[in-house]
Amino acid sequence: MKKHKILEAPIPMRWVGPLKISGNTLNEKIAIPMATYETPLWHSVGRGARVSTLTEGILTTVIDERMSRSILLEADNAQMALQALTSIKQRYDDINVVVRRSSRFAKLIDINAQIVGNLLYLRLEFTTGDASGHNMVTNAADQLFPWLLGQYPYLRYSSISANYCSDKKATAVNGILGRGKNVVTEIVISRDLCARKLNTTPEKMVDLNIKKNLIGTMIAGGLRSANAHYANMLLGFYLATGQDAANIIEGSQGVVHAEVRGDDLYFSCTIPNLIVGTVGNGKGLDFVEESLSRLGCKEDREPGANARRLAAICAATVLCGELSLLAAQTNPGELMQAHIDLERT
Repeated sequence: MKKHKILEAPIPMRWVGPLKISGNTLNEKIAIPMATYETPLWHSVGRGARVSTLTEGILTTVIDERMSRSILLEADNAQMALQALTSIKQRYDDINVVVRRSSRFAKLIDINAQIVGNLLYLRLEFTTGDASGHNMVTNAADQLFPWLLGQYPYLRYSSISANYCSDKKATAVNGILGRGKNVVTEIVISRDLCARKLNTTPEKMVDLNIKKNLIGTMIAGGLRSANAHYANMLLGFYLATGQDAANIIEGSQGVVHAEVRGDDLYFSCTIPNLIVGTVGNGKGLDFVEESLSRLGCKEDREPGANARRLAAICAATVLCGELSLLAAQTNPGELMQAHIDLERT
């Protein structure tokens, strides 16, 4: 078969910021890379970043981390499927012995399941060190299949991927159980700063978040999502740091929450499905390695620490863009005029 030459599709990239982050992964000011054709995004995220440096910073909290792969097994009936499931969920240690044959970093931490008729859906959830973990968990599941079929000969193979994962699809299960890093970012902004740098008020921000992000998304039929444009920042950051860009599908599911606290604006972004890694496929390109190094995510740390740091920086980037866009939309004409000024000059 003829091999086709690998080409490159250049995407404009710029370093934006710095933004100010605090939390359980880092406490510093740091610039961030964004690769995008939507160049006004640099300026919007940059405005949010400037605001963050004039506050106590963006508090980032990595709540949880896991990567899932669901497999599908068949039995003759539901009773036999339940019998197998009950036994499987009592054998984590045995399962992890098998998992370690595939990777020294993969570790099974949870099993969720659904039985539909005679079909047994197993959602296997792993920690994966500094890798995002797609291939790692699939390889682990691939190793587990012959073991499971040997231990439970009344089960049959159906699929290595059963869509209960749920990979690159907008589903409720990911928001409920989590896939990737679950990160919450929070910032408190004074009324004066809202007026001077965002041209808005805390009350306007809270009101628009309710009417646009919450009610607007609900009537649109959104799925575990209440935000303005998480996907924009995720895509720009993912492309600049060598991530699987298709994961913005589940990554874009998240909730913006805002409150007026005294005379200040409390603003937060929750991202339960932030899938990033600092090693693995896509990380060997020179510009990616440079981006990760400049972000301080290629250091000699305990397994998983670099990926958690990257997730915190990415989530803070999302907050900066979300904050800036929502502020712009509290004012008639501001959003479109910014695009006209920045894209037609």
